[in-house]
Amino acid sequence: MRAPDSRVRKAIGFNMTPMIDVVFLLIIFFLVSSNMAREETQMELELPDASTSHRREEDDSRRRIVVNVPAEGRVLVGTREIHPAELTELLRFEQSKDPEPVKVRIRTNADVPYRAIEPLLVAAANAGVWDVSFAVERKD
Repeated sequence: MRAPDSRVRKAIGFNMTPMIDVVFLLIIFFLVSSNMAREETQMELELPDASTSHRREEDDSRRRIVVNVPAEGRVLVGTREIHPAELTELLRFEQSKDPEPVKVRIRTNADVPYRAIEPLLVAAANAGVWDVSFAVERKD
């Protein structure tokens, strides 16, 4: 029987290719998701003025759905146009995913009439979402 030669040992190596692939996929995922989150709150809207507005402390642990209503009255969630009936189903689905209640923020142009906003409030109430807020600009 031959004794092993200690001089001819190979170094143990790790294949780093799968780890690099996973890191790149995570980077791409976070870039895309942060871009989508930014788009929904940076839509150019002329927000209504409010003299009694106050900034609420944001609870980042709760999910928030931002609904944008531009001047022409379309309803946008993210970048997708939806009907208020679809909003009810979306909110119900989001409510069922987690026991924490969902928050809804409505961002609307200042000259959008209330009749375009009322179906959104009804949709939220039908879905059982009671934390609804409006984005406004403080009038100085």
